[in-house]
Amino acid sequence: KSGLDPGGAWHAWGMACLKAGNLSSAREKFNRCLKPPMDLNQLNHGSRLVQDVIQYLESTVKPILIADDDYFATLRELEATLRTRSLSLEMMCEGKIQHNSYYQECLFYLHSYGTNLAIISFYMRHDCMREALLHLLNKESPSEVFIEGIFIPSYESGKLHMLENLLETIDPGLESWGVYLIAACKYLQRKNYYHILYELQQFMKDHVRAAMTCIRFFTHGAKSYTELGGKQTWLLKIKDHLKVYLQEVSRSSGRKKMAFTFRKKMSATDVSRHINTVDLQMEVTKFLHRCESSGTSQMTGSSLPTLFGNNNMKMDVACKVMLEGKNIEEGFGIAFRVLQDFQLEATEVYSKVAKQLVKQQKYSEIRQLLKCVNESGVAAKNDGDNIILNCLNEFKNIPAEDLDNLIQDMDSDENKIQAYVMCNKLRSAYLVSVRQEKTRAVQLVQHVRQLAENSGDDVVKAICAQWL
Repeated sequence: KSGLDPGGAWHAWGMACLKAGNLSSAREKFNRCLKPPMDLNQLNHGSRLVQDVIQYLESTVKPILIADDDYFATLRELEATLRTRSLSLEMMCEGKIQHNSYYQECLFYLHSYGTNLAIISFYMRHDCMREALLHLLNKESPSEVFIEGIFIPSYESGKLHMLENLLETIDPGLESWGVYLIAACKYLQRKNYYHILYELQQFMKDHVRAAMTCIRFFTHGAKSYTELGGKQTWLLKIKDHLKVYLQEVSRSSGRKKMAFTFRKKMSATDVSRHINTVDLQMEVTKFLHRCESSGTSQMTGSSLPTLFGNNNMKMDVACKVMLEGKNIEEGFGIAFRVLQDFQLEATEVYSKVAKQLVKQQKYSEIRQLLKCVNESGVAAKNDGDNIILNCLNEFKNIPAEDLDNLIQDMDSDENKIQAYVMCNKLRSAYLVSVRQEKTRAVQLVQHVRQLAENSGDDVVKAICAQWL
């Protein structure tokens, strides 16, 4: 008469029937007010009304688990236990209430009016993980339902190994679980749960991604190479994963193609290259660890460079190795291999090192660097000269004797003249200019005279004018 929604009344009537133990009558009443969800895969447990029904049914029947605590059960609990047993309760060995009428009633309401997440969560609450997984597969539920309903409860309750065993039992190749496992990995990465992630990747036999996680364990949070020296076992684990991956690839190429749909793929060439990087990083780590321990280390940077970073970081590693040894020569071999293996811009790195040496006033070491560069066998003709010119560009205040020594070490007379001009040593520039072939000498001396005139150096200007 009043036009009110009768849903509330039907629900209350249904709950009254439930409490009276009249299950069939309760179904009839609830049928008039409960509706199935529009989207079975929505990430909630369905309507509040359905949740109330399930909550009541679950509270009415508790599974009987044989535990020590049972000896101390109160009389009331014992009475409740006896009462529920009269409802034809049959316990399965894992403590599941498979044949209990209230348990079946829960499933009826969940399948009729609940979401997939609600059904899966119900199974998980009652230690029916296998049923939860099979429901997920049969309904082809999205990976979010797997994460919320199965994965998070499993690792939070310490049952990750049980989950892994069941996944493998249902599908030994894990292919049908691929989408769910990758989603779980992404979730763990977002949460920064790298130890669980690494364990899961090993279970998935996803060796390339497991190796990438080991790289993070090696590099993350380290402030010095002394720290990295203590984390070298991770480098060995990276190599192990990559080697196992190579073996699996070579084994599968002999037979028909293996369907590694969800495991990360990588070409054998790339894997070999990564193994070489790990070997080189081990050498770098041992060398710099030794330098830091013996106190020869001088560089302190905000971030610690490793060979697992981008090219700029790799160049920083090469610089660090050259600068932190007892002398340039000690670390040059390793640094040279870094430059060669990653095809880095060698001159840029050498110039960086030279500038650092000027800052440290180690001028003789710059000459040592030039010697090493020239003896490396791959230096271009003007590499050494360019290194010195780059230094002079930034540092005009090198002591006169050291400056002369550096410029004298240059190969090309043209570069020497340029260097003298940069340092305002016009008389020296004139002396080298007049030794050149006549036409070129005239051009050079004219240029020096012009510079002398601009800077007010009357003596050099007069000498140039006289020669011309």
